[in-house]
Order: sequence, then structure tokens, then C-alpha cells
Amino acid sequence: MNFTHNENQVMIADMIRKFGEEHIRPKMMEWDEAQTFPIEVFKKLGELGLMGVLVPTEYGGSGFGYSEYVTAIVELSRICGSIGLSMAAHNSLCTGHILTFGNEEQKKKYLPKLATAEWIGAWGLTEVGTGSDSGGMNTTAVEEGDHFVLNGSKNFITHGKSGNVAVVIARTGKKGDSHGMTSFIIEKGTAGFTSGRKENKLGMRASETTELIFDNCKVHKSQVMGKVGDGFVQAMKVLDGGRISIASLGVGIAKGAYDASVKYAKEREQFGKPIAQFQAIAFKLADMATEIEAAELLTYKAADLKNRGEKVTKEGAFAKYYSSEVAVRVSTDAVQIFGGYGYTKDFPVEKYYRDSKLCTIGEGTSEIQKLVISREILK
Repeated sequence: MNFTHNENQVMIADMIRKFGEEHIRPKMMEWDEAQTFPIEVFKKLGELGLMGVLVPTEYGGSGFGYSEYVTAIVELSRICGSIGLSMAAHNSLCTGHILTFGNEEQKKKYLPKLATAEWIGAWGLTEVGTGSDSGGMNTTAVEEGDHFVLNGSKNFITHGKSGNVAVVIARTGKKGDSHGMTSFIIEKGTAGFTSGRKENKLGMRASETTELIFDNCKVHKSQVMGKVGDGFVQAMKVLDGGRISIASLGVGIAKGAYDASVKYAKEREQFGKPIAQFQAIAFKLADMATEIEAAELLTYKAADLKNRGEKVTKEGAFAKYYSSEVAVRVSTDAVQIFGGYGYTKDFPVEKYYRDSKLCTIGEGTSEIQKLVISREILK
């Protein structure tokens, strides 16, 4: 494995840094305070090819691999976790699911719109009573002639209101049967398909999170992805790749918090010298740098395996679990280094602190990652 960034990664990182300084940093706190989903930013990211990073060029995407994808998420999240999260969810979940399991007709219809951000994508698995236990979902899809009729709801759905299309997994068999769920592509405006309550969140406040509601929603059989009953298996494979996305998100947030901490520690003086010269602060920075390095290595290793088409269940869980916990630890230490100023919104680290916690919860909690890892190593 080559740890040197390739030409594409260097280009992407430089492009995002410039884009972020112009289009994200000036307004990100305004979006955070108002919980505004800045859809115009994602349209611009689409123009840069960052909303279809993994989509082949024949479908209007950038045709890059997972290494470039990780770099893009890290650099966006280094500036704003909300933007990194929404970009990752759009790419790996909705778009990624269609790319991996859609038929040719579905790919040609949806991928060009998603890859350019003409359309924003959502993905629905989680429900009120079934978070980690997604196999126990209550949303049903009943066959009726040439259609399936969906009833139920999904919650904690990124882009649930603003999304133009959603990939939704619903139960077509018995509850708890891993082959009793099916994936559907459902367009906004379909009768009986609406968005519900928008969540008022601790962090990631500029990344929209809402309910999806299905009330006798008729979906044509042509909108089924793969075979009826394959939805849960598909979703687990999508989440294997999605965990690399959240690992990247954690690395980016940690890097942002660390960058701010180093800068502040060099500038802030107490007792006649910069606080970076005090061992208590210097050792915090050393621990932060070491953990970020380890998290990044785990993440790029998982990305490398994914690029080569190998199984990434264990390695993706390694990366997601460790990186997300590192993001929380680093951002917590960053607030401590800033002291009282770290607790205010005039300085950047309180946002990294709030945003970081989602990484340990979304796309499988830290506890679920440990469950996945332990099952893999004990096989």
C-alpha cells in the first residue's frame, strides 16, 4: 500500500481548501445556528464532481476510487462537519446503493442526476423503534398488482425533506427475516410519500435530518432494486462502505480541531510564554497528532481494500470505530486547550466538539462496530 497521496488526491484537497474558504467557512456558523441546509453549496460541489466521486464517467460521475473519496470527505469535514456528512451520505448511501445494486436502466436514469447534484439523494433504513436492530423494521411494502404499497415511516434521514429521490428499505416478508426486506427507489412527489419532523440536533446542524412518511405510497415494481427480499443484505453491504465515509468524517473533524488547537497554543500566552511551551498542552497535542495519524491509516487501509474489491467488513468497522472515538477525544481536548474561549461560539472548536459526537452514532454506533469486529475476529 502506497501512503503517498496521488495526483488526484492532491488536486482534490487543494480544490476543496480553496472552495471551503470561499463558499463554506464564511457562512457555516450562520447555517449552524439557523439549521439551514445550504443546498446551493452542494450544487456547486456537484459542479466540481464531488457529489459523484465514485460514479463512473459514463454515468456523469468523476470515476475516482475510495482513496480520492476519503480525501474529499476529510478535507470538507476539516472545515465543516455538516457539509462533510451530507456529501458523504449522498455519495455512499443513496448514490452508492443505486450504483452497486441498481439495474442498467435505473443507473442511467438516476446516477447522472445524483452525480451532478441536479438531484440530492436520501437513504432510509432507520426507524423510531429500530435503530441498531434494523431487521425489526415496521415499514411494510405489500405487493398489489404491478406495484408495492408502502406504509410506515423512517427517521433520522439525511436530506429527508430536500432530497429529490430516496432509496428506502421496507419489509416485504416476516419481521426479523434478513431476506424479508426489499429496496425501493422512490422519487419526491410520489403520492403518499412525504417528509415529516425535522430534528433539532446538538451538532451537524446544517445537515438536514428528518422523517420520511409513507401513507399508502404506491411504488411501481420497476423501482425495486435487485430481487425482492434482497434489501437488508444490500443495506449491510452499503453500510460496509458507508463506514469508511464516517471514518473519513471523523478524521476530518479531528484534523480541524487539531489544526485550530496548534494555532491557538502557539499564539495564546500565559505566564509570559505561549501555552504550547507548557508540557500539559504540548503532550495533549502529541496525543492528538498520534491518534489522528492512526485513525487516518486505518481509514486509508479500508479504502485500499475497497478499491481492490476485497471484503471490508472488519476493516471498515475498525476505521469507523476508532476514527469516530478519536474525533470526540481530539475535539474534547481542543476545547480544553482553548479554555473558556473554547466554550464560546466565537472560536471554532466548540463546533467540532458538537459535530464529532454524531460519528460515534451514525451508520452503526461504536457498540455495533465492536459487535461487528468481535464477530469477524471470532469466526
